[in-house]
Amino acid sequence: MNEYDSSRMLDLLNKVGYEKTDELKIADLILLNTCSIREKAQEKVFDELGRLRRYKQQRNSVIIGVGGCVASQEGAAIRKRAPYVDLIFGPQTLHRLPAMLKKLQATNQAVIDTSFPEIEKFDCLPEAKATGATALVSVMEGCSKYCSYCIVPYTRGEEINRPLDDVIAECYNLAKQGVKEITLLGQNVNAYRGPTHTGETADLALLIRHVAEIDGIKRIRFTTSHPAEFSDSLIQVYADVPKLANHLHLPVQSGSDRVLAAMKRGYTALEFKAKIRKLRAVRPGIPISSDFIVGFPNETEKDFQATMKLIDDVGFDLSFSFIYSARPGTPAANINDSLSLDTKKQRLKILQDRIKQNTATISEAMVGSNQTILVTGPSKTNPDVLTGRTENNRVVNFTGSKQLIGNMVQIHITASQVHSLRGLYKNLI
Repeated sequence: MNEYDSSRMLDLLNKVGYEKTDELKIADLILLNTCSIREKAQEKVFDELGRLRRYKQQRNSVIIGVGGCVASQEGAAIRKRAPYVDLIFGPQTLHRLPAMLKKLQATNQAVIDTSFPEIEKFDCLPEAKATGATALVSVMEGCSKYCSYCIVPYTRGEEINRPLDDVIAECYNLAKQGVKEITLLGQNVNAYRGPTHTGETADLALLIRHVAEIDGIKRIRFTTSHPAEFSDSLIQVYADVPKLANHLHLPVQSGSDRVLAAMKRGYTALEFKAKIRKLRAVRPGIPISSDFIVGFPNETEKDFQATMKLIDDVGFDLSFSFIYSARPGTPAANINDSLSLDTKKQRLKILQDRIKQNTATISEAMVGSNQTILVTGPSKTNPDVLTGRTENNRVVNFTGSKQLIGNMVQIHITASQVHSLRGLYKNLI
């Protein structure tokens, strides 16, 4: 979501005379688009602001701005720690960036706007510009689940759904620019309920069906999902729409029913597994990735073992896993926690090692198979090698003509490495 918001900021700034630079020493405007989902991410913002201070000291005309969730959470308090910050704006007001810059230049006073206007953001953004063969499309903002540990509803607001026609129009425009893979975004994307021009309501399943009809779109992904909203209609789309990538990211957070209840997740481990069974009945062997929070306040050894059992039962492919981070203003932040940090670190390592084993096993099983990948460009480590991703998000490196960039190709997988696969180019698709 932050990548999408950053790209839209660039679109807005291009229209008022700015162009992107990677050299801080010549920049007229420096923006940090921030995340506050964990304390570590939030503190990185202030560390970075400390490093940016010298640019302000060298050239007072440099404008420094903080956008995103930390801006929404901290607001004017950011200037107490970093008084040289000129702009502070939340994720729902980034579309006002040109107006905020104009006001700053007119008044020479810091501008702060962390309000939560409804759908205004999407109505005011310029037409999306493609920067490659893949594109992110935001279909909704915010979350209304209020999980006890999560700060998102407080920093991005409650759920706001874009009209179906607007999302389709953006996807169509991106396809005309050569985009072949669309990722539909939302904090709780499978809760999407977009109004249609007929006065009805479209869910994510219907949206995916419409996007799949757009000429030029070869692959569709969506993130991030909530298990309580993973509906039968969405499972049916996996059966009916081949363009929907053969991969699902479904954050479970814990395998303990007691912890899930304390997190206010709204489902049990058994209910989660039932949804996976239904999905695998229509897409046998579909890889599943997930998110895990280790060390939720007062997590017992029994709770942790329940999570490890769920990992074994489902066979998760990849994961994003972290030690619980208390976020200010959330209910869980008020729980007295008896669990030591050492225990949390030990459990996290055990969990991550188990997932790594699963990842390696699945990658090794892919050796000898033919995989469809979207070629995204040269490898980061070798410009003479091309790279792309499989449907289950494996990076594949192979030798081929740069004319293949932006195309879907068949690759024969020849080797499994720690963080990627190697392959041989077969043919265009």
